Amino acid sequence: MELLKPSPANSSPLTPLGFLDRAATVYGDTPSVVYNDTTFTWSQTHRRCIQLASALSSLGIRRGQVVSVIAPNIPAMYELHFAVPFTGAVLNNINTRLDARTISVILRHANSTLIFVDCASCALILEALSLFPPHAPRPRLILITDPTIIIEPSSSTFDSFLDTYEGLINKGDPNFKWVRPNNEWDPMLLNYTSGTTSSPKGVVHCHRGTFIITVDSLIDWEVPKNPIYLWTLPMFHANGWSFPWGIAAVGGTNICVRKFDAETVFSLINRHHVTHMCGAPVVLNMLTNSPDNKPLRKPVQILTAGAPPPAAVLLRTESLGFVVSHGYGLTETGGLIVSCAWKAKWNRLPATERARLKARQGVRTLGMAEVDVVGPSSESVKRDGVTLGEVVMKGGCVMLGYLKDPEGTGNCFKNGWFYTGDVGVMHEDGYLEIKDRSKDVIISGGENLSSVEVESVLYGHPAVNEAAVVARADEYWGETPCAFLSLKVGVKEKPTEKEIIEYCRKNMPHYMVPKTVVFKDELPKTSTGKIQKFVLRQFAKEMGPLKQSRL
Repeated sequence: MELLKPSPANSSPLTPLGFLDRAATVYGDTPSVVYNDTTFTWSQTHRRCIQLASALSSLGIRRGQVVSVIAPNIPAMYELHFAVPFTGAVLNNINTRLDARTISVILRHANSTLIFVDCASCALILEALSLFPPHAPRPRLILITDPTIIIEPSSSTFDSFLDTYEGLINKGDPNFKWVRPNNEWDPMLLNYTSGTTSSPKGVVHCHRGTFIITVDSLIDWEVPKNPIYLWTLPMFHANGWSFPWGIAAVGGTNICVRKFDAETVFSLINRHHVTHMCGAPVVLNMLTNSPDNKPLRKPVQILTAGAPPPAAVLLRTESLGFVVSHGYGLTETGGLIVSCAWKAKWNRLPATERARLKARQGVRTLGMAEVDVVGPSSESVKRDGVTLGEVVMKGGCVMLGYLKDPEGTGNCFKNGWFYTGDVGVMHEDGYLEIKDRSKDVIISGGENLSSVEVESVLYGHPAVNEAAVVARADEYWGETPCAFLSLKVGVKEKPTEKEIIEYCRKNMPHYMVPKTVVFKDELPKTSTGKIQKFVLRQFAKEMGPLKQSRL
């Protein structure tokens, strides 16, 4: 056959940004975003995003520059997923639970040009900026106000901000033509993951990959038109697993909530007739353990990932009327690329067996080319549900690489595969199950915690000689850090467990603080002096799950 070449008519760059244009045309008069007593339609959301992009362009924001956001799940956070890339800039969402030091490191590494700051995070971001070197360029600040939040800033706080969020929108041109990518490989997103090192890694995603993961997620989860989606998953978690763009694609309604608890979630489900929501297993646990956990009036689809959910939690969640779907993904994939695709024959099994099967991560989604588990020589392991190997994958939604880190990028891109660092098994039926995590990552409430980072803080305590941190099972958070310490010889006043925990709370984000501290005369080591963490994990396992843990 004659070899035909692509033309401009059939090679427009893939991007999910056009989903908002279509939503405004098809679903213009229907609700797009609901927050407390405020409701926007898709026409209004489209206009607001266009005007904001116009105002940002007037400020000099250009293609390839990084614009950061630190905000909870409020309308501004949703709109910025379109408005920032509408200028050609790269969107960088920052975890609101991080401490000032980590945020400062991220902002400098990303070379952020502008930061949108939620009013509740003003003090945090100003502290982060105060840690910049004296002559380092500082990003400009835009304040996101919220009438539901009462803050009493110092007299100089607001002077640090260039403008307000709504002020920028009002200055924008509603006829602005948003900046389309020159190439679908152009960067669109920058997400930071602490991974297992002491420094955060900047994961770069392009327009093409984000388009693929968005459409893929809608198909795999079988999201219909006009869903009512409750934002229980933070949008700063891998951009809400791609659903900011996905809900626009299907003309759904985004129910935004600044801070939620079980009572709030159940209230919003009933008030807005919620059909879909996402969250880490800790969210499922929170809902099932709540005194407000009455059976739902109608089934609600809930997608969970971030840590292997205990089968018992899945069983309790579905008994309330939730329909649980389980998946697996990483910041490096921009969303879920493995899901526990359900087989009709499994419905005939007992409830406990169904929950056990659903706790497995599953099979690749349609948007992924391949997912495998390989051994030391890159060979596929036996499909016996026992033989361990590293999870590898390839597909269009895998990241472009780590920002300013060619070594880190090279270490995970090998032999044409992306090596995840996660350890798992492949079952006979082709379903993947994660068994462990390399380099001692702890997943607590869906957050990836680096044991190295926690240990580095513990070593700063004047009485600590050696420190090693491993995961301990937690009935509420799934896993929490468990610190094993040996003290320096000659310490007169030995610290208590409570004092060590309090020390950590003052020196790291609270969600990273160890919930268990064990003192030992000496930590177990190999012949070369390395601490044997597998021995400590066994100690932590023998302690049993931590009960009623709260951050």
